[in-house]
Amino acid sequence: MNAVKTVFLMTLMMVLFLFIGYQLGGEAGMTIALVFSLVLNFGSYWFSDKIVLKMYRAKEVNRESAPKFYDMIEGLARKANIPMPKVYIINDSTPNAFATGRSPKKAAVAATTGILQGLNNDELAGVMAHELAHVKHRDTLISTIAATLVGSITYIAQMAGWLFMFGRSDDRGGSGIGGLVLLILSPILAMLIQMAISRSREFAADKGGAEITGNPMGLASALQKIAHGNQMKPVNHSYPTTAHMFIINPLAGGGLSKLFSTHPPTEERIKRLTAMTR
Repeated sequence: MNAVKTVFLMTLMMVLFLFIGYQLGGEAGMTIALVFSLVLNFGSYWFSDKIVLKMYRAKEVNRESAPKFYDMIEGLARKANIPMPKVYIINDSTPNAFATGRSPKKAAVAATTGILQGLNNDELAGVMAHELAHVKHRDTLISTIAATLVGSITYIAQMAGWLFMFGRSDDRGGSGIGGLVLLILSPILAMLIQMAISRSREFAADKGGAEITGNPMGLASALQKIAHGNQMKPVNHSYPTTAHMFIINPLAGGGLSKLFSTHPPTEERIKRLTAMTR
């Protein structure tokens, strides 16, 4: 199913670029847009994980530089029966974490310094097991491609705004009208894509993570702390385009960013984890 979703997202990206290319330059614009979309699809498949890690200034660590955390990930990966992922730490006081990579063999997990310092061992293990469940379920590729797609949609919406203001009218009915439609619909489309991809994934990863550790309440307690921390201060360098990748939306306390409801309610997630314990 994730493979089908990945193909759908990459196809959608191409269609959007072809449409805006036609609006801007007719058939010549479509040709340019086709080349650009092919390059973007190739880049999102092979390099989107590296781009996201660089966006958040994540630093790779090993057993020598972060022995306790690295050993925890290694033990959880062994329990999950997946290859050992690369491990990254983000220098940020706000607690949060995410996983990325195009396959379990090319996966990476990243955690902020805030989550390493603010959670106890059971809570931290629950969070990282959740991220490894994403890796095991092969959610990470579709998640990073979705980030690229949403970023592309945002860029297209900006182009559409200029097109609407300065676009020329022609025998197609006026490029400005198409630009106006894109300007209105693009943010809604981006939000719906993130919500459709993220919400079901988070429930499944919560369940998978709890099964890896055998301690659902460790993750439940962690979710409560992380949600509170992100309401106090968003993760540095966070953007709506990548918010769906984190275990808790890093922009949860950021005014208009609440429109990007990429995650199910934390209370519902805790309720389901508590039911697993019972």
